[in-house]
Amino acid sequence: MSEFSRQVLDNLREPLESGKVTISRAAHQAEYPANFMFLAATNPCPCGHYGNPKGACRCTPDVIRRYLGKISGPLLDRIDMQVEVPLLSQQELTNGKPKETKPQETSSFLRERVIECQTAQYQRQRKLNGQLQAGEIDDHCRLSDSAKLLLNKALEQLNLSARSYHRIIKVSRTIADLANEEMIQPHHISETLNYRKMERYMAQLP
Repeated sequence: MSEFSRQVLDNLREPLESGKVTISRAAHQAEYPANFMFLAATNPCPCGHYGNPKGACRCTPDVIRRYLGKISGPLLDRIDMQVEVPLLSQQELTNGKPKETKPQETSSFLRERVIECQTAQYQRQRKLNGQLQAGEIDDHCRLSDSAKLLLNKALEQLNLSARSYHRIIKVSRTIADLANEEMIQPHHISETLNYRKMERYMAQLP
């Protein structure tokens, strides 16, 4: 992702937000549907080794900031889940696969869970959680008092935007739906916050 220019990446902001692409010219304007799933990956620095415990990174702090600075805050706000993929250990590489810490769910089982989750969302609000507008969130995404307290602390400590706030609630609502829980609880908020690591990673850059 960071190999693209910032201008190109920022052009994704409108379609990610509205699900549409608008092209304006001198006398005409055209609008096209662009409801898509955005999936991206980036290295932590140009050489790819920043954060490596073996200290193999050869990039200067300025180079790292310029590299990741191509991903603007407003664009990052629109990416619901940001997860870190850790380096594989030498043992995992030589064994051919990572060590499994828990039984893996099959694709068919996961598919059924997703279908059930989406069905519950359509029954509750006639649309998916990700399609909820800001004014609809309070009606369909009820938080427990302790969940509200945790989210407010996160907003203060992480300096999150209003857009991030709403997206955290919608992802937490989906996690609660997958667990068949009626109300969003603190552990749903905590899990969602763990899926927004890129924001904290960039805030800690040297």
